Amino acid sequence: MKLLFDESMPRPLEAYFPRSFEILTVQRMGWTGRSNGDLLRLASANEFDAFVTADKGIEYQQNLDNLPLPVIVLIASRTRTQELQPLVSRVVYVVTGDLRRRIYRVSD
Repeated sequence: MKLLFDESMPRPLEAYFPRSFEILTVQRMGWTGRSNGDLLRLASANEFDAFVTADKGIEYQQNLDNLPLPVIVLIASRTRTQELQPLVSRVVYVVTGDLRRRIYRVSD
């Protein structure tokens, strides 16, 4: 499973995912400052399985009928590792299931 972490995601969160997952960040890919639409197209073109973000507004910024890949939105009070870490098991559940090109909201 290959996931792209948005700029809003704390890098230490990667450690809580299974080792079989390949997690890259927008920063590592050299895509910092790109729009969400550009990031989604780039992620799809680079064979990522899903885009993971804490940007709750992304679903209002994108045409949901034309998403190039699944988007996982983590819903927490803050975007710190401590608040997001409990959501990792739910993210893993979502991305290893019947993953479709839509927005998945993951929360407590």
